[in-house]
Amino acid sequence: MSDSPAARLQKLFEGHRLTPTQRRIAHCMVRGAAEVPFLSSVELAELAGVSQPSVTRFAVALGFDGYPALRRHLREVAPAERPEGGGEDPYNEYQQAVQGEIENLRRLSAMLADPAPVQEAGRLLAGSRPLPVLGLRAASSQARGFAYFAAKVHPDVRLLDEGGSMLADRIDAAVAAGASAMLCFALPRHPREVVEALDHGRAAGLTVVTVADSAFAPVARHSDLLIPAPVGTGLAFDTACAPMLLGRVLLEAMADALPDAQSRLEAFDTRAASRGLFVE
Repeated sequence: MSDSPAARLQKLFEGHRLTPTQRRIAHCMVRGAAEVPFLSSVELAELAGVSQPSVTRFAVALGFDGYPALRRHLREVAPAERPEGGGEDPYNEYQQAVQGEIENLRRLSAMLADPAPVQEAGRLLAGSRPLPVLGLRAASSQARGFAYFAAKVHPDVRLLDEGGSMLADRIDAAVAAGASAMLCFALPRHPREVVEALDHGRAAGLTVVTVADSAFAPVARHSDLLIPAPVGTGLAFDTACAPMLLGRVLLEAMADALPDAQSRLEAFDTRAASRGLFVE
């Protein structure tokens, strides 16, 4: 797959934050990678179901002067002529998205070869009572999942998954109750409220640990410890397998730093059994 036109296109899109409309164009281009270098901007717009100006803006977002420059580049990285048959990408568009996530997980694994940042994050999170966990919009499910499991080993976890004027109040309440750190999940597109919440938390004395899609994400300079986990961009909406897994790794590191984590888990299992909470 690594030498296929579709794979080369995927690499062209990596590292660019694209709007949903632009993702639709990118998705269409990957699906018809061999044909795209021969299409006009109007033809590509019709194929993707978008406007012609959207195609132009898409090319500019990728760093080209316009669509003609993008097309010239595509002709350099794609076959010189339309294929008549054979040599097709072995993966369809859905499989390509899965393959992209597999590669993201490999990158995460390589990053974890140095466990020190995760271990430090686990120590900070374990030592915060209470522990506020922030995640808005696209990152809300990551924050909620972490908070759900963290509550089984940590005595006081406070989920912050809604923005608005009360968000700062809830951070202040956590600080007043003794919080020393805050965990943030920050995924594209990055809400302004997240940056503001991190600044507010740090000003109040919290140490901010952030899981973000990149070390260069907008939240980086507003965090004390940022651990990156790449997101997939092969579909119309981001896929976040690596950030989710990193969240579970942080849970493990936090549990390792909590001396009573195992007893809390055993107590929960006992209560769950007595209530018939789960179907065996």
